[in-house]
Amino acid sequence: MPLRWALAENETGGTLFADERLAERHVGKGAYAGMEFLHVNARTIINAVPTESRMPFRHTINPYRGCSHACVYCFARPTHDYLGLGIGTDFERKIVVKVNAVERLRAELRAPAWDGDHIAMGTNTDPYQHAEGKYHLTRGIVETLSGARNPFSILTKSTLILRDAAVLAAACERTDVGVSFSIGTLDRSVWKLTEPGTPPPDRRVEAVRRLTAMGIPCGVLVAPVLPGLSDSEAQLTEVVEACAEAGARSISGAALHLRGPLRKHYLDWLEGERPDLVRLHRERFGRGAYQDDEERQRIEGIVKLAARRCGVTGRNPYRGRRSVGTGDQTEPLVQAAVQPGGRGRATAAEAGHQLRLL
Repeated sequence: MPLRWALAENETGGTLFADERLAERHVGKGAYAGMEFLHVNARTIINAVPTESRMPFRHTINPYRGCSHACVYCFARPTHDYLGLGIGTDFERKIVVKVNAVERLRAELRAPAWDGDHIAMGTNTDPYQHAEGKYHLTRGIVETLSGARNPFSILTKSTLILRDAAVLAAACERTDVGVSFSIGTLDRSVWKLTEPGTPPPDRRVEAVRRLTAMGIPCGVLVAPVLPGLSDSEAQLTEVVEACAEAGARSISGAALHLRGPLRKHYLDWLEGERPDLVRLHRERFGRGAYQDDEERQRIEGIVKLAARRCGVTGRNPYRGRRSVGTGDQTEPLVQAAVQPGGRGRATAAEAGHQLRLL
């Protein structure tokens, strides 16, 4: 199945994968009916973040591209466009599977040049999406990193991570491990409308409780917060209180942003599903990909204050560590992953770099 695998001008050999631009196509059956899995062999699996990026981690692993969680707002959708695939249903149904991910990781961790740096997972698409139930690549990666005592972190919306709870607990005894859940709302009507392929939000809260009880540090990212759908103070406070009660070590919030082709995809979807909110969104995003500072700070402030009231003041476990400037400063990994550039607006270059974290 020929596809356009070229991503960036500096990609080794001009392609992402070592299979001469061919992918082996597998049609999903049973629980995976309606999906296609495109098997590829990755040239590398540990991806270096561009040095100019402000993200507070230097390396990532993403065993899958595309995501069946089908979150309408997903910032990773445009990555499918680089492959010559669509950012709509193709992104949700045609999942690229790096079938050699675990083998490549073992080899790369043994390389003399590897220094054992923190590795972030979930920076592009969810490592515990439905495909993981079939391929078990994330589990293999976790076991390999644990065996090498290499620190890592995971961001997910999936309760499938509970299947690997014992493996994660064992890893916590060997190295630094952080898990964070993305839980943007507890409103089931909003959840069904905007992220239909994910487990219900209350089940994610319960997953926080269960993992925390096993000694696995968990944080929560209340994000993305959607204008007119999940951005009221009452809604945000409800999420914070539930996650705090479940034992979340840290809780932070981030507003929706719409960069590049995602903007049109989201607004077209909104026209069909919630036309009453189109005007609000066009006002909020009239000047670009981000809402104004006042709105973003309002959302972050509500979440921060609610977390403090609940006694949650810990450092988010889902973050790497890097030096910024001359001091030993870091920024929250989750916020940086969702909102490149941290405070203020991302440049076009930064936006492009994020889409290259593959």
